[in-house]
Amino acid sequence: MQTIQQEIDERTNLTSSNKLELLLFRLGEDPGLARSELFGINVFKIREIIPMPVITAVAGSPPNMMGVVDLRGQILPVIDLPAVAGCTPRTGLNILLITEYARSTQAFAVESVEDIVRLDWRQVLSAEGNGASGMVTSIARLDGDNSERLAQVLDVETILRQVMPPEEQDTSSDSVGPHVDIKPGTVILAADDSLIARTMIEQGLDAMGLPYIMCKTGKEAWDQLQAISTKAQGEGKTVQDRIALVLTDLEMPEMDGFTLTRNIKQDPRFASIPVVIHSSLTGSTNEAHVRKVGADAYVAKFVAEDLANALRQALKNVH
Repeated sequence: MQTIQQEIDERTNLTSSNKLELLLFRLGEDPGLARSELFGINVFKIREIIPMPVITAVAGSPPNMMGVVDLRGQILPVIDLPAVAGCTPRTGLNILLITEYARSTQAFAVESVEDIVRLDWRQVLSAEGNGASGMVTSIARLDGDNSERLAQVLDVETILRQVMPPEEQDTSSDSVGPHVDIKPGTVILAADDSLIARTMIEQGLDAMGLPYIMCKTGKEAWDQLQAISTKAQGEGKTVQDRIALVLTDLEMPEMDGFTLTRNIKQDPRFASIPVVIHSSLTGSTNEAHVRKVGADAYVAKFVAEDLANALRQALKNVH
C-alpha cells in the first residue's frame, strides 16, 4: 500500500514525462443534447473534494455565485459550475471541489465526481477552432488516439473572471512601469492555452513596449522556436538574434510548459534563452519542478506588476 508521500511523489513526477492527472466530473444535462458530458480539471489544482455542506447566501452576490462556505475557518466563495456551463444537474449539486488557482482558493459546486485518469498531454488537444466556448481550453481523449470518450478541460481562469471580475484594470502603464528595450529584431515568444490569459499577457507586453509572438500550446511554441532558428541560420544569424525570451504557461495541450522548458534548456541552440514560467499552478512543489527543468523565473498568475518585474529581471542580462 502506497504511503501518502509516495503518491505525492509519483504524481509530481508526472511533470517530467509530459503527463497529467485529470479529475473527471459531471455537471448535469447539456440543454442541446440532453445528456451529461464529462468535464475535467488538473488534479494539481484540486485541494480537496467534499460532500455539499451548508452554504451561506451573500447579499448582492454576482450571478452563478451561490454564496460562501466556512471550511475549517477559511471563508470560500462557492461557484455554481453547472449554471456557468449552462447544464442542469439531474440529482442536484452534491459535491464541492476546493481548488487553488492563481493565488486564490475557491469552491466549485458540481453534480458528481467520476474518476481520476492519467493522460499524456498529447492526448489533450486544443479546443479552439473546434466549436468550443471560451470556457473550454482543450478536449481530452480519455482512451488514446481512437477514443470515443472525451472530456472537456475547463478554462477556470476565464470562469473565475466571469463570475468574480476584478474591481480594477489588470494592466496599465503604471502597473508595468516604463518600456523595456531589447535587442533590435528580437521578440518575446509566449505560450498560453487560455484565451483570457493570452489577452492579459498581450496587454502587459504591449504596455511594456515588447514585441511578441503568441502561441496557444507548448508544441506550437516549440515548433515556432525551431522554425525561427532554422530561418535565422539561413540568414547567417542565431536564434538569439530573433528570440529574446520565452514566456510559457505550464498546463497546455499537446506539450506542457515543463516539457517545453526542458526541451529549450537541453538544446544547445536555445539553452541561453531565458525562460519565464507564468502559471496558475502555484505552490512549493511546482516551483521546485520549475527550478528542476531549468526555468530562469517563475511568476504566479495574474498580477501585471509581478509579471513585468519577472520579465525585466530575466531580460536584464540579455544583450
